[in-house]
Amino acid sequence: MPRKEPIVPFDSYDLANIVADQEEIRRFNPQRYEMEQLTAIVLEDDQRYACVGYKDTSMDDFWVRGHMPGMPLMPGIVMCEAAAQVASYFALKYDLLGAEVVGFGGLDNVRFRGAVRPGDRLVLQLARLKARRSAIIVCEFQGYVDQTRVVEGEIRGIPLPLSSLREETS
Repeated sequence: MPRKEPIVPFDSYDLANIVADQEEIRRFNPQRYEMEQLTAIVLEDDQRYACVGYKDTSMDDFWVRGHMPGMPLMPGIVMCEAAAQVASYFALKYDLLGAEVVGFGGLDNVRFRGAVRPGDRLVLQLARLKARRSAIIVCEFQGYVDQTRVVEGEIRGIPLPLSSLREETS
């Protein structure tokens, strides 16, 4: 059952106090171009295993033109991808899996409760529920626009074998 209160109280972080910008996020997450779904990280709590980041949306986002014409809404799976990128960043930075890359392992109990439109800031709160080194990390997440919850669920991350994923260059 999803929790009623925010994972991280709103007054315990400041959206203007950036802990990691896009360049710092790129040190840990491999996504680039249209697939980068994080603008900044504003809280890292390695004692409670919690992290807060956000995605600033705009009319230039790849999904705006086609989802849906005349009333653009951020697709739910893109909201989940943004949450996955917060989880990946946190798991890699704090070496929670012993992996070089973290991939999607699954989603559970996901609920969409509101819309994200171009110009909105999607704030993503995340907390680790459990982790098994070299196997899996499970986190709960919540997404907010103006402190109104728009998405929530559980996300699983798994270590990916980096060497077998790299493109052949020869």
